[in-house]
Amino acid sequence: MDYHSETLTPIFQALADPTRRAVIGRLGQGPASISDLAQPFDMALPSFMKHIRFLEESGLINTHKHGRIRTCTLERKPFQMVEAWLAQQRALWEGRTDRLEQFVLAQHAKETE
Repeated sequence: MDYHSETLTPIFQALADPTRRAVIGRLGQGPASISDLAQPFDMALPSFMKHIRFLEESGLINTHKHGRIRTCTLERKPFQMVEAWLAQQRALWEGRTDRLEQFVLAQHAKETE
């Protein structure tokens, strides 16, 4: 799978902030209202809403309004994309470290002959 920076960049930018990561962590337990999500943070609601909008614009969450209550839910697809990208990176680096290990062992074997 080919990952373009315009796809992953907003996701990683959203996850770079500790407040947004905490919101994502909470939403991992299930949907929550904006007021429930904002409660643990010492910031004004308009400031908190900027974080919610950032998460929504990055595609990590959806918000739905039911009467006066806005509820947030996680979107799974962006997390699947990140997981797949990380798996590619892991495979690439494991291959490189495996080759480095083989090189070091071969060098050591030559030195001890």
